[in-house]
Amino acid sequence: MQKKEPDKTPEIPVYWIETSDSVSRHFQFEPDGQLSMKVVDDARPVYRRVVESFLNKFFPSGYPYSVNEGYLRYTQFRALQHFSSAALSVLSTQSLLFAAGLRPTPAQATAVSWILKDGMQHAGKLICSNLGARMDSEPKCWRILADVLYDLGTGLEVLSPLCPHLFLEVAGLGNFAKGMAVVAARATRLPIYSSFAKEGNLSDLFAKGEAISTLFNVLGLGVGIQLASTVCSSMQGKFVAGPLLSIVHVYCVIEEMRATPVNTLNPQRTAMVVADFVKTGKISSPADLRYHEDLLFPGRLIEEAGNVKVGQALHRAVRPSKLRELKEIFPGEKFILSPGNKWTDLVLEQNASGEDALRAWLVAAYASSMKKSYHESTSVTLQDAYEKMNSVFDPFLSELQAKGWHTDRFLDGTGSRFSW
Repeated sequence: MQKKEPDKTPEIPVYWIETSDSVSRHFQFEPDGQLSMKVVDDARPVYRRVVESFLNKFFPSGYPYSVNEGYLRYTQFRALQHFSSAALSVLSTQSLLFAAGLRPTPAQATAVSWILKDGMQHAGKLICSNLGARMDSEPKCWRILADVLYDLGTGLEVLSPLCPHLFLEVAGLGNFAKGMAVVAARATRLPIYSSFAKEGNLSDLFAKGEAISTLFNVLGLGVGIQLASTVCSSMQGKFVAGPLLSIVHVYCVIEEMRATPVNTLNPQRTAMVVADFVKTGKISSPADLRYHEDLLFPGRLIEEAGNVKVGQALHRAVRPSKLRELKEIFPGEKFILSPGNKWTDLVLEQNASGEDALRAWLVAAYASSMKKSYHESTSVTLQDAYEKMNSVFDPFLSELQAKGWHTDRFLDGTGSRFSW
């Protein structure tokens, strides 16, 4: 008898359907083990599909919950900034070609711009690269300065047809300013993006930011070419359109920086945090302080925070006869405070952190208020202020960190430090 073969029943494919936000998706495991997905039904309105597609391409995954407050406003002005900058660059390149004796066309302006940006730019980049520590401390200020320098270089290029005999000098100086601007803009990009990264998604933020920049640069180039062919085909038109585009450009950068909640401690932000705490007893978050920062003159003294000036060399900030006394007032601390008539000098030890700077600033703030009230000697006032600081510092620091501040480092630019 022939043995009967058992029936081979075909394998039933494993699949399921998920419905989320009015979209039904069919998931199935293929024979090779791969998971496939296709949309079965999408009941969303067309406008909502377009909006979600745009968000997926130009905003980080999980937006708005994956970024810190202010990111949308920053992105809006960043887009407009790149748009106006690209349009302005076309006009400047057209003027350079005209000054060089060529009859520029919009196509020439776009192509030759890649060549003209070299040369003197390299010298500007080398000079600006030595200022990296200051850019870490004040990324907002240097980001604004970068765009002002860029517009200055572009303005020189736009004016070059008025002095064709000085073409190389004017074009070289313009590209020199642009070279410095490029380094400053790139160096400050990372700390600015880091301030928005809420879930460690820095790469995603950077990628989506570059996507927005690219899109609006292309749109700006298109508008610039149109302007160069029509309104700005004459110097009179450039004198009108150029300053307007430059004003829009710089204004957008300022608004971007105002919207950015940088969470690292530098002299200005530390003084603002301490001043708010001393006045109100509350801790301000990076988002609370962003619109109160002085972006153009960040080195201003804040009276409520003790008028502290940081970074002075130890031998200039403290008289030798006072050094031993100050060391005894602050035993084991990584800072020296030296009160003066107009301000208080703060000198930090080589490995001092943000916590050490905060301790010093609190002492200076308390000493300043006590001096107005009690008129004690400087050493007694500092001693009392030091004791008061120690009594409040632990809860102060815990709440500060809970608000999102990074207290592990203090960015004082090129400030001088000491070691025993």
